[in-house]
Amino acid sequence: MDAPMAAIDRAVEAAHGALGRRQNADGHWVFELEADATIPAEYVLLEHYLDRIDPALQARIGVYLRRIQGAHGGWPLYHGGRFDISASVKAYFALKAIGDDIDAPHMARARAAILDHGGAERSNVFTRFQLALFGEVPWHATPAMPVELMLLPRKALFSVWNMSYWSRTVVAPLLVLAALRPRAVNPRGVHVPELFVTPPERIRDWIRGPYRSPLGRVFKYVDKVLRPAERMIPEKTRRRAIAAAVDFIEPRLNGVDGLGAIYPAMANTVMMYRALGVPDSDPRAATAWESVRGLLVEHGDEAYCQPCVSPIWDTGLAGHAMIEAASGPQGVRPAETKRTLAAAAAWLRDRQILDVKGDWAINCPDVPPGGWAFQYRNDHYPDVDDTAVVGMLLHREGDPASEEAIARARLWIIGMQSSNGGWGAFDIDNNMDFLNHIPFADHGALLDPPTADVTARCISFLAQLGHAEDRPVIERGLAFLRSDQKPEGCWFGRWGTNYIYGTWSVLCAYNAAGVSRDDPSVRRAVDWLRAVQREDGGWGEDCASYEGAAPGRYTESLPSQTAWAVLGLMAAGLRDDPAVARGMAYLTRTQKPDGEWDEDPYNAVGFPKVFYLRYHGYRQFFPLLALARYRNLASSNTRQVAYGF
Repeated sequence: MDAPMAAIDRAVEAAHGALGRRQNADGHWVFELEADATIPAEYVLLEHYLDRIDPALQARIGVYLRRIQGAHGGWPLYHGGRFDISASVKAYFALKAIGDDIDAPHMARARAAILDHGGAERSNVFTRFQLALFGEVPWHATPAMPVELMLLPRKALFSVWNMSYWSRTVVAPLLVLAALRPRAVNPRGVHVPELFVTPPERIRDWIRGPYRSPLGRVFKYVDKVLRPAERMIPEKTRRRAIAAAVDFIEPRLNGVDGLGAIYPAMANTVMMYRALGVPDSDPRAATAWESVRGLLVEHGDEAYCQPCVSPIWDTGLAGHAMIEAASGPQGVRPAETKRTLAAAAAWLRDRQILDVKGDWAINCPDVPPGGWAFQYRNDHYPDVDDTAVVGMLLHREGDPASEEAIARARLWIIGMQSSNGGWGAFDIDNNMDFLNHIPFADHGALLDPPTADVTARCISFLAQLGHAEDRPVIERGLAFLRSDQKPEGCWFGRWGTNYIYGTWSVLCAYNAAGVSRDDPSVRRAVDWLRAVQREDGGWGEDCASYEGAAPGRYTESLPSQTAWAVLGLMAAGLRDDPAVARGMAYLTRTQKPDGEWDEDPYNAVGFPKVFYLRYHGYRQFFPLLALARYRNLASSNTRQVAYGF
């Protein structure tokens, strides 16, 4: 049954009010960003590594970890996901450190599941590094990653400059730890020998498949050769390499926002300073510790640690939803919304990165800075996706005070286009795929190559601005998108789950760039979205689609993914399509009395197959944007979306 316009109007007004109440006094929005058990478990172990244990906090993290344990006995990487060996090993270790009895039913079930899946020896590289720091496994359980990598120039194949930003910031302090091989203080003497099928001292095959290609087997033998060679590196060279790592890290410490503004890099930095003998009271070490603590979220008797925070992204997305809701003849509280969005725009302008040439400049030194980060501050690592979303918001909001910010963002986005016409999230041409086959990269996410969703956002931004001289840049981007379309008609969503997200993103870009609604690429995408709509009128997609499951399918519909689908269809000129009407009915039917929606399943990804995310704001931003756009297009003669987002 279609939703009457009166119901749409009520839903928009309620959602607008709910999102408006979430805005902070200084104009910005920030929602929780939740990952799996891995980050909270690592935080618990970090306190034990340092002997800085907060028992009350750890008890609350324990409540959280027990609650999210899966029916399979272990811990998944996302809501309802299958057992994951590495997350389970860390969660079990953390709960034991907190004080859980290993014979308690939940611990016994977890241990049995871990052993049934090969034991802790089959956990991933980062887990084995964690175990090595506690003395649970020998250091040769980890791949050879000599700190001398920090001395390699940009042109060297294995240079850290050929890795993604997140890899670079995580690896630099980790290489120091691997060189110094410190041991956790571990004041309670917590160990987990019971998680190993084979005693660690008897294991000889720490590095083994499945490999992504024959290159993986080649690199395994390179690893075997490198280990004895590493022992012959002169001590002077090692000291110089450690100094180079520290020299890389310290200009990027980023204050209380932390190195790279992501948990693994920040935690590794804390441990690195301890290993180097830097006192905890030293401003560098103290601030690094403060940055980690800033990621904690506490709710009553529960607590967890976020992988990072997302205020720029949240503010940009919330702003788009609010401005759409306040637009048109039925706009919700337009004068009030204009004032609140002016505050958001001012907050965003203040955080544009204009005077730091970050790591991205290695490949384009002549491009002036002009991007935004994802977090509050991360000046060395602005995010292309955030920059495009914020740029479109500021352009639509229309304050003349934003003109220079938009101009700087435009130049930076153009300068960040890769040679294949696409855009990555943080770097240009970061696509040396062989690096994803080295033993260290068992997560398969050492790189930041161009992707359809980020490319689509950049095209949308440039097309919305409408500079005629940007057309060649846009055309190269469109060619990349055409080449990246899947046979089913959808696009892979690198940063959101998954093919629904990617397809929505590209259809928005096509519309903004003037691609015909009758274009075969558009028609195939529309047909695919219609085909995966669920019986209840909504759309949903399982995170397992990153692991080979069917694209665009799930056991339930989700508010965020339903919104992406209908936004994509409306961008393709199908506002009056029955599929869109059914999607609107789903969104109005599932809205709660307070104007919000519930959404437990995860809706984004950090690293496919390894690390998934739940943006708590997505269930608010996107349904409001979709409902408001549907309402506004009703009064449009062309039924055409006028903006890139």
